[in-house]
Amino acid sequence: MARSLHFSSEKSGLPPGSLVHVGKTHDNTSICVINYNGTKLEKHTIDSIEDCLHYQNTDTITWVVINGLKDVAIIDAIGKHFNIHALVLEDILNTHQRPKLEEFSDYLYIVMKAVTLERSTFSVGYEQISLLLLPNFVFTFREKPDDLFQPVIDRLAIPTSHVRCFGADYLTYVLIDAIIDEYFTMQDNFDELIEEVEDELLLNPSAKTLVTIQKIRRELIFLRRTIAPLRELLKSLHRSSESALLDDRTRRYFGDVYDHVIRISESAESYRDLIASMLDIYLSSISNKMNETMKVLTVFASIFIPLTFIAGVYGMNFEYMPELKWRWGYPVLWSVFIGVSVFLLVYFKRKKWL
Repeated sequence: MARSLHFSSEKSGLPPGSLVHVGKTHDNTSICVINYNGTKLEKHTIDSIEDCLHYQNTDTITWVVINGLKDVAIIDAIGKHFNIHALVLEDILNTHQRPKLEEFSDYLYIVMKAVTLERSTFSVGYEQISLLLLPNFVFTFREKPDDLFQPVIDRLAIPTSHVRCFGADYLTYVLIDAIIDEYFTMQDNFDELIEEVEDELLLNPSAKTLVTIQKIRRELIFLRRTIAPLRELLKSLHRSSESALLDDRTRRYFGDVYDHVIRISESAESYRDLIASMLDIYLSSISNKMNETMKVLTVFASIFIPLTFIAGVYGMNFEYMPELKWRWGYPVLWSVFIGVSVFLLVYFKRKKWL
């Protein structure tokens, strides 16, 4: 079925293993092949999976990069020629997967999420990246083309680099490491963003500040949902001892990436505590502002209460009120008004209520 769906629920009723793309539709699918060993490096674009089958009979490492998942026929061809289970192919096309590792006798299937932080909208973007590790073959499936793996390609261009001297499992580690590095970039952006919000929170909190805090809190919830399974994935890779596709030397490198994910996970937890405290600070700041406003209004009300009382007394229409016929009654009354106001202002000032 050569069509794309937006939600996994739209696949309801289809049999297991149905190859249907689920996710955002990007440009047409492209296939790039990088074939290398310690002495040579080839990079070219191919039109179909059949064009790279001859590399199965060589002793080189072949990295096949599929950008865009719109063309389901390419995924189907990989399953047929490399004996990939139909459910794995279905998961590759469904871009709503959680990070996970599935071990088979002759290949490993890895799902990860690449992240980017859009500072203008305070939103985290996610891209599913699937990897297939086979003997001397690595497939990467991406939703859209970008420069995420460009540092890996640059390292491959150096003949003396480790990636040129090690096997396909080491290439898989390098790709995973490149994805994890984006989490550190996002972490730095989060640090700067939270610092800006904290400064705004202390200097001039507003309704916009609260909206920003809520957006960051929402994105952190989704981020934790990605990091938690990613941590389990790398833990499984680090401790995997049954798969013949992973060399003992490479497992040590996977342990290093696992440590990186632990650091990212701890940072995400600290961000959650920071956001909670920022919400408390915001509520306290708004409450303090309200208290200051009420205090000023109360002070003015306290000043005018005795003045209103005096004005009310002499505003009564009784005939026999001696002060009403007094020649200097009006200026004396104003003197009393001013005197009472000044006295109360001085009193409030000494009490530090103003």
